[in-house]
Amino acid sequence: MQTAQGTVRSADGTEITFERSGSGPAVVMVDPAGGYSGFDSIRGLGAVLSAEGFTVHTYDRRGRGKSGDTVPYTIAREIEDLAAMIAAAGGTALVYGLSSGALLALHAAAAGLPIRQLALFEPPVRAEDEPPDTAFTAEIAALVASGRRAAAVNRFLTGIGVPAEMLTEPMPALEAVAHTLVYDCEISNATTYTLLRSVRTPTLVLDSHGSSNYLTDGTAALVEALPNGTGRSLPGEWHRVPDKELAPVVADFFRGHP
Repeated sequence: MQTAQGTVRSADGTEITFERSGSGPAVVMVDPAGGYSGFDSIRGLGAVLSAEGFTVHTYDRRGRGKSGDTVPYTIAREIEDLAAMIAAAGGTALVYGLSSGALLALHAAAAGLPIRQLALFEPPVRAEDEPPDTAFTAEIAALVASGRRAAAVNRFLTGIGVPAEMLTEPMPALEAVAHTLVYDCEISNATTYTLLRSVRTPTLVLDSHGSSNYLTDGTAALVEALPNGTGRSLPGEWHRVPDKELAPVVADFFRGHP
């Protein structure tokens, strides 16, 4: 299927690169921490959705790949990036978010962006009585600032519970965007239950049978907090469900089917 490339300018002037494929209702997909066109975890799902009758938009979040960046970082600027993408998609869109990309999508919905429906895979929502881990964020930021990008990546991945057997190879593509791991930490720290309860967008929250309790407990808590949230658990591995299993569920939800 033919893929078109393009750019949009966010409200602060930052250039954001994207790819579009397929035809049908517009879907904008939001990468997780470290994810982008050079270190991908959502574009395979996007390819299936585009083949299933959706116009799929994937983009490099700011500071990643071919997209620009503007300091200082703020979550508001990332929301403006997503707003620019939704505008490019036609003014309203369905939004799929993975992990901390799902948290960003929730912040965007809470801010009033024209999102018709949200499909979210394992957003890392902490328990309501659990404080944000600002010390972890500061540790990642300090490693990046000192030029220790590989150490920052390893600390981040181990800190979020990635199984040891998945951390056996160097990850230069992820190290290249190590500074943006701090951005995702900030999004996580700013995700409160007050914000979650304000999101009235119809939302499907998905998780994998093979994920850790921290992730599946978080998805359950999110479903409970959202006024229009539903949950579904699918067979899969840690923080992953195969695209061929995930795509029909997301597509059915976006089409309005239970």
